[in-house]
Amino acid sequence: MTQPLPPPPTPAPDAFDLAGLMAGRPVLWTPAQGLACPVHDEAAETLSAAAIESARQRLQRFAPLLAVLFEGLQASEGQIESPLQRVPALQSALGLPPEQGSLWVKADHLLPVAGSVKARGGTHEVIEFAETLALQHGLISPGGDYRHLASPAARALFAQYTVAVGSTGNLGLAIGTMAAALGFRAEVHMSADAKAWKKARLRSRGVNVVEHAGDYADAVAAGRAVAAADPHCHFVDDERSTSLFLGYAAAASHLAAQLAEAGRPVDAEHPLFVYLPCGVGGAPGGVAYGLHQIFGPHVHAIFAEPTASPCFLVQQLADWPGMPASGPHPSVYDLGLDNRTEADGLAVPRASTLAAAAVGQQLAGVFTVQDETLMRQLWQAQATEGLRIEPSAAAGLSGPQRLLNTPQGQAYLEQQGLTRHMGQSTHIAWLTGGMLMPEADYQGFLQRGQASDVTKHPSP
Repeated sequence: MTQPLPPPPTPAPDAFDLAGLMAGRPVLWTPAQGLACPVHDEAAETLSAAAIESARQRLQRFAPLLAVLFEGLQASEGQIESPLQRVPALQSALGLPPEQGSLWVKADHLLPVAGSVKARGGTHEVIEFAETLALQHGLISPGGDYRHLASPAARALFAQYTVAVGSTGNLGLAIGTMAAALGFRAEVHMSADAKAWKKARLRSRGVNVVEHAGDYADAVAAGRAVAAADPHCHFVDDERSTSLFLGYAAAASHLAAQLAEAGRPVDAEHPLFVYLPCGVGGAPGGVAYGLHQIFGPHVHAIFAEPTASPCFLVQQLADWPGMPASGPHPSVYDLGLDNRTEADGLAVPRASTLAAAAVGQQLAGVFTVQDETLMRQLWQAQATEGLRIEPSAAAGLSGPQRLLNTPQGQAYLEQQGLTRHMGQSTHIAWLTGGMLMPEADYQGFLQRGQASDVTKHPSP
């Protein structure tokens, strides 16, 4: 007589919840539950601290020109940077007790030019292309005055070239705005989930917006194909570009200076936790990579993704037992998820292999968050600190609670020997966008968030 199979073992409380991930429930993965799937990408081998420094110096060289091209950069003398702000009222609203550290926000929602973190990488890639052309044609010389690139001769040269990109919105805004300002023809291939106001803003700046019925991946593929057929077209590839990646990584040195100025040391007894909203992975990957070059094991970068679009987490778990198989570069669709979220900048089905190869083994974790939570925390950010952010920028705000109040997070802290140092820790939520959002859209998000907050936390 055949004996019945024994029931499957009950997973440990700190085990990864693959069923929850596939069902669209919030989950947290950390290396304490099992190592990430290693990824190989040849471009990642070119990344280094020296390459980041080269990108930082390029941004410095172009700063005088950018101050000429953009009125909003005159006060900063052409520097594209954002404040680091302590947010005690928001910390209280999010339930992070002071004895577990201090909450700060990196206010990239206020970044000039494009109003999002994408201004960092997008600006760097466009100016690197412009610099290459200008040096080749003798319009500038090393160490020269880059303000000459605003001359009619430079604009005539740049007008012969197209800068193209595929985007859900914010990268398109950054690339299109910068390219058009320098005199390039600019073309942005945008997916169906891109916001209408972002398309309208680009068109108002003379950017050619090409709309596609599919998702982010379809828009990128279409833009890549168009560029491949045109030798005078430079395609900004969000999935594969080291130039974009290094532009984001260059933010790390300025953040390190801000932390020092604020009296927040980062070392074994003063850990730094950085919560980064993640779409394809280039922006958070670049920031995390740059921070790791400076702070090493004392920085703990944690990515935040929508429950419907956890592409980086899916990539991290590509060879996980029970994961639906689709090869080394899986998609959220393989798990039955629909990739639909109000966090349009994070609505990406497949992660960048460049970013996964560069930082996948360095991450402290990846967690997912529901749209309802994004709305509630968007509203809390406004109600407590007057922060005007878009839904995708709110993704990282759940990070401290997920790290401190879940078995998975506690297991990671124990494994790393961090529990006894949390009182001296610094938590930074990276606010990635929102300044340029139309008022009507923003008010709609606020109303949804306030209603959600009342439902979850009714008045006594």
